[in-house]
Amino acid sequence: MHRKARVDDIRLIHREINLLAAEGKVLPRSLNDLYTHVRDLHVWIDDGLKTIVGWCALHVMWEDLAEIRSLVVAKAHRRRGIGRGLVEACFAEARELGLSRVFALTYETEFFRRVGFRIVDKQVLPQKIWSDCLNCTKFPDCDETAMLIDLDP
Repeated sequence: MHRKARVDDIRLIHREINLLAAEGKVLPRSLNDLYTHVRDLHVWIDDGLKTIVGWCALHVMWEDLAEIRSLVVAKAHRRRGIGRGLVEACFAEARELGLSRVFALTYETEFFRRVGFRIVDKQVLPQKIWSDCLNCTKFPDCDETAMLIDLDP
């Protein structure tokens, strides 16, 4: 089951994101960043376990552009459609907000291809570069792949 994140979800999300960041799978996120952007976050609850097993964020970058950030599904729950469900929830929210394009910087290019994204040059995302990438420890040698989808209205 999908729902928007709540403040009491943040500690769990923070711990899990930073464990994966230590493995080089995602970028780390601070507690401050997660609390500040709690409204961006979507979570997936395992109905049987009544616990969060996945999450991602939709972050608005510009008048027509948003980013999917920090998409994570617990290892034991992968390949069950949870990642796709979270991304589709982000697409629905993006459409509600009037956004026409969504991008991701990712190591999981095959997953994002399966949900409709295509690889693009990072230079087509100047809003991302100037707002976030300049402050990243990986800049200017980012090894993530930029992917973009144009949403149907």
